[in-house]
Amino acid sequence: MQHLRQLLEIENSELAQLLRFSLYGLEASLNQARTEFPLDPGSKICDEVLQELHRLLQPTPPKSDDLKLSHLREAFDSDSELSYYLGNSQLQSTTDSDLWNEIQRKLLRVPEDLAATWRQRTLDLAQKVGAIADNSNLYQLPFIRDEIIYPGLSGTVQTQGLGLSQQILLNSKITQGNTSNLPAAFLFLYMNFIEIDPDLHHALKSVFSFDVISFHSKPEQRHQYIDALSDRFQRTQKAEENTDPLPILRTWIDMDEAIHSLVFVPPAERYSWWGKLQHESRRILKKVADETIKAGYEVRIRQLSGLYADICASSKDDLQLDCGGIPGEVLTCLRVYARINQEESPGRVIFRSSR
Repeated sequence: MQHLRQLLEIENSELAQLLRFSLYGLEASLNQARTEFPLDPGSKICDEVLQELHRLLQPTPPKSDDLKLSHLREAFDSDSELSYYLGNSQLQSTTDSDLWNEIQRKLLRVPEDLAATWRQRTLDLAQKVGAIADNSNLYQLPFIRDEIIYPGLSGTVQTQGLGLSQQILLNSKITQGNTSNLPAAFLFLYMNFIEIDPDLHHALKSVFSFDVISFHSKPEQRHQYIDALSDRFQRTQKAEENTDPLPILRTWIDMDEAIHSLVFVPPAERYSWWGKLQHESRRILKKVADETIKAGYEVRIRQLSGLYADICASSKDDLQLDCGGIPGEVLTCLRVYARINQEESPGRVIFRSSR
């Protein structure tokens, strides 16, 4: 791999260009084959090869001296506690602006106390090079409330932060002026978030059953996931036209699954910003289940967590990762277990392998 990279980095080289095109072709062929033969015994090694190709074809990160926030990059990449929650991937950004946003987005996936400590540290290090927090310059995402997710920077480094905007959601025709419409809010939020965060994956069974899929490496999956989420949103809206709460509950279970199937690798920690965001869907699901019980139906909803061995009888078609969390435990519950009038519907989880 060392000599391949050396050749790729030679400027104005026809041989380097030929090699790059050949590697792109190999990457595309392996991606297609991986989709067509998901159960092939070589699939895991194929995934490793694809990751190596992806890294090889990425632009070489700048030297530390080229970035004002180089000390921030080094400190972030070397923090073992962050690696526990985020895995061992290194920061990829090649500009100060992108680096700031990449770090801040990753902090949305770690426990909030750790994120708060690190966010203050990023501000302190930025201030040392002449950059200060700027809450007025935000890239805003539609949602049911206004919120500054993280600040931008002004001064020697200028970049946007990230926020939520109720007004943007209100302006969308699909909500019809109803900013409490959580399914619509998640649909719009996710459509936008997928565009700005290359680390996002999905694990929605109706789109792809066998693995956690990266939108960055398989962009066609992005459209398929959004289409599936949109379809479930529309079915939820149609069900809410009924007075009978049972169809509403069934569509909400499906909608909640689609919401929780937008994941990172490793999945975001339960008490992170991202984990709490997704849990808003579970709270609504519980409320709908309670209303269905009051209407006389027998309903039991269970979010699956803890040791995988203890819950696997209540789940089906689960996915396994070898990173994040504690070996043998559930990393995230994609679909809740449900029993409605004696009819059981298994849940679905991502769990950490016990190796």
